[in-house]
Amino acid sequence: MTPIEPAPTAAASAGLPLAALRNVHKAYGAQRALDGVDLTLAHGQLLALLGPNGAGKTTAIALLLGLIRADAGMVELFGADPQTLAPRRRIGVMLQSGALPETLRVGELLRMTANYYPRPRALAECAELAGVGDVLQRPYGKLSGGQQRRVQFALALCGRPELLFLDEPTVGMDSAARERLWTTMRTLVGEGCAILLTTHYLEEAEVLADRVVVLARGRVLAEGSVEAMRARSERTRICCRSALSAEALRTWPGVQECRLDAGLLTLTVQQPELVLRRLLAEDATLSALEVRRAGLSEAFTELTREAA
Repeated sequence: MTPIEPAPTAAASAGLPLAALRNVHKAYGAQRALDGVDLTLAHGQLLALLGPNGAGKTTAIALLLGLIRADAGMVELFGADPQTLAPRRRIGVMLQSGALPETLRVGELLRMTANYYPRPRALAECAELAGVGDVLQRPYGKLSGGQQRRVQFALALCGRPELLFLDEPTVGMDSAARERLWTTMRTLVGEGCAILLTTHYLEEAEVLADRVVVLARGRVLAEGSVEAMRARSERTRICCRSALSAEALRTWPGVQECRLDAGLLTLTVQQPELVLRRLLAEDATLSALEVRRAGLSEAFTELTREAA
């Protein structure tokens, strides 16, 4: 039987954000967790919320989930108060830590969770999307850490959410499980689901995100597309095989870093044209040359270093 899809939401049809923080402040005693933060998430968008530990990411998510109240500013979930039931039934949540009954089998957990929603996904569909079909009969407490994370992802999908909150979802997963989760996330976004993702794996954000927001010390440092974030970094990477030593290259003007790995030199530079000319002039045997603009990781490092 074909699953019944939810009707388009008022927020989506009107082009309004599904979730929003507007000039939000939150403090814990003298510690300011969020200091005038603005954040919006649109229909069918994957937003990566990045920042070092203590940046305010967990507080932002807790506010949008209605777990805590803001000291000032406005918090909206589907245009409503996040602490009311109606918007909560339209989301799925996968947090970093979640206590689940260890004696229940995975299939029992999925069926129990699905009962809380008006139009849940079929158990088999959840299991397929999360890659847990082979552990449905096993007790949750007997699973590995990576398997438990996949089960938590399946539980977040049970209610056919319009908005998914994924807090460090791939921690503890091997590369194959991580890539499978990425594929599922892309599929969900393609179907119109919005995703708010936090991750310390910057390559994860780089390959998945439509928008990136970088937080530090409770403030938004930068936001925009991954390409826009990359453009904020002046660094370029040059990879090559060369007769020149890494020690000598580190002393060149414009070279910030140089490392040698399995015969391949990787230089991080700020003046790529000058460095390239000198490389070609001083080493006639230069080979395997590749030039790449800085990635999200370099841009993130520069932004958070400046904030610190």
